This record gives sequence, structure tokens and C-alpha cells, in this order.
Amino acid sequence: MNGLVRSAHRVIQGCVKNTGIASALVSRAQAPVKRDFTRGIWHMSCSKRMDGPVATSLLHNHSNTCNCGCGLKALHTKGERELVEFLTEEIVAERKAQKLKTLPTEVDGFKVNGTGAEVLLSKTLKDEVINVTFNVNHTVDSDDFGEGDVQPEKQEFSEMRSKPQFEVDVVRGDTTLGFTCSFLQDPPTSNADEYNDIFGIDEVTLYKGEWNDKVYAVAGDVLDGYLYDLLMNLLEEKGISNEFVQKLSDFSTGYEHAAYINLLEGISKFTIGKQ
Repeated sequence: MNGLVRSAHRVIQGCVKNTGIASALVSRAQAPVKRDFTRGIWHMSCSKRMDGPVATSLLHNHSNTCNCGCGLKALHTKGERELVEFLTEEIVAERKAQKLKTLPTEVDGFKVNGTGAEVLLSKTLKDEVINVTFNVNHTVDSDDFGEGDVQPEKQEFSEMRSKPQFEVDVVRGDTTLGFTCSFLQDPPTSNADEYNDIFGIDEVTLYKGEWNDKVYAVAGDVLDGYLYDLLMNLLEEKGISNEFVQKLSDFSTGYEHAAYINLLEGISKFTIGKQ
């Protein structure tokens, strides 16, 4: 392992984090990537349909339970009708785009337990338990092409991937060694002399019982370089390697996509009145 190279790479990554961390946090919390590229196309085609004979028929075909002229039970406005029509088409398109039709119950030996947007990956090693937790909300970003890459003509949009910040807890008895980790912004190089980490340590802490605000934690970018390398090696021994983190991203991408489709279906049912 080339500790000096890795340390230098970590310093560069720390500079990138420090200059952009505030905007990154705002981006995660307030400005997630939107899947809005189909909306304009649909709306243009929909506006034409709304002026056609079908729309006119709907407006004059009153149902027995609705007096607004929408022609459909429980749909009371034109906006609601347009929303349901769009969601119907969008759900079909998103299901076709799904890469993981069925989510796995294990990821690289870690058992999966998902509740809403929260995911827990857990594995037992002798006298300790390794827990990896993350939240898929606001974690989706597009895999952009590099400056020298040529985008295929038929690929109109880059793939959307989920790269969440994740917590790694090594639990022994009532004591927990905790790490907060995140994906590095710069992709690893192909130089064999460099240590190509795709993730880094943001924070390290150690506590007994339940975590609380009084527990001390140290930022990863102020750790001694050699200590940082040793902690990364420890994580790898516990199964938190580059390969595992890549699989975590693959799973998180599929999990987030399924949650997005469920949300679309829920909005559609809510609008129709079938809750």
C-alpha cells in the first residue's frame, strides 16, 4: 500500500470537501436531482389531446358522482385528470427502465433490512456485528461522461445512480466503533501505483450504549495520514471494501428507484381517491 500517495489523495479530496461541503449539504437536503426530462414532452402531447374530441367528450360526459364535468369518478379537476394520465404513463416507463426487478435480500454477505428510505445491512463476525446504514433520500445523481468521452447517439440521458453517505458500526458488546463514510467525488485513476479508494472516512467515533450528542467524534480529514490508512484497512477487513461499496451503490440505486415508483403509484391512488 502506498500510504503517501493515499494520504496526498485524501488531502486533495479534503480540499474539495471543505470548499463545497456547504453547497453539497444544501443540495442533498433541498435540491435533489429531478427526473423531469419526460414532463415537457408529455405535457406538449397532452395539451393537444386535451383540445381534441376525446377531451371534449370527457368534459360533457358527467358521472353520477361528480358534478365538475371531469367524466371520471372521484376526479374533480382537469389538473387531477392530467396528473393521473401522466403518472400512468410515467409508471409504465419507469418500470421498463428498472434494472433490478426484485431487490436482493443480501448484499455481499450482509443481510438487508429496509424500512421506507432507511436501509440496514448487517453481518455477524465472531464476537462482533457489522452494521451499515444509509438513507436513499436525495442520493440520486447522474453518471456524467468525462471530458474525453463521447456520449452514444442513442443514449439521451446518463444513468442515475444512488451514492448515499453511509454509517459503519462495528459493535462489540455494548461498545461501538463508528465510521461515517461517503463516496469520493473524483473517480479513481487507472494508475496501478495509486491506491484507488472510491469512498473515504468523513468521521470516526467510539461510544458505549446508545449514541448521543455528547459523544466525541473526529473528522476524517484531520486524522494522521497513517492512522487514516490503518482505519481504512480495518474497514476492508470487516468487509467494507471498494467492491462492497460499489455493490452498496448498485443496491441503493435499485432500492431508490423502487421507492420512487411506489411514490408515483401512491400519488396516483391518492389523486383518484383510492387510498
